[in-house]
Amino acid sequence: MALFVVVGPPCGGKSTWVREHAERGGIVIDYDRIANALAAEGPFEWGFRKPFARVAYEARQAAINEALRHVKTHDVYVIHSVPRPAVMAHYRKYGAEVVTCDPGREVAEARCRAERPESSMDGVKRWYASGLRPRPEKSPESTASSGRSASRKW
Repeated sequence: MALFVVVGPPCGGKSTWVREHAERGGIVIDYDRIANALAAEGPFEWGFRKPFARVAYEARQAAINEALRHVKTHDVYVIHSVPRPAVMAHYRKYGAEVVTCDPGREVAEARCRAERPESSMDGVKRWYASGLRPRPEKSPESTASSGRSASRKW
């Protein structure tokens, strides 16, 4: 059993990677799925507003905290676009395998323009400024050592 922390820019393929790799019985924590589950009127397109976004964030954090207690018995998949260094260090205490889904800035920006509100572009900028992007010598598919690879070849 393992903890997979899936990082990357908005529209980078994180949810797709998890959908294609998570096995039955795995625990999946995805802010967008949580927020949509909490919405009274059904799925949002994108761009959750306060206080709704805060409620969804807190629910996600509670789910992460509980899921980390089960990494020895279940695969846990946490989609976390740009975790801060302290959060990443916390994940690593649980043996996190980091999966990087990064189609490249031009592709991420094009997908955001086509599929998301303008505010999503801030997330793209944050991702590319974060330093989480693997160096060129690493596989563009994934930095995970589990033998599983990303869902797309960039």
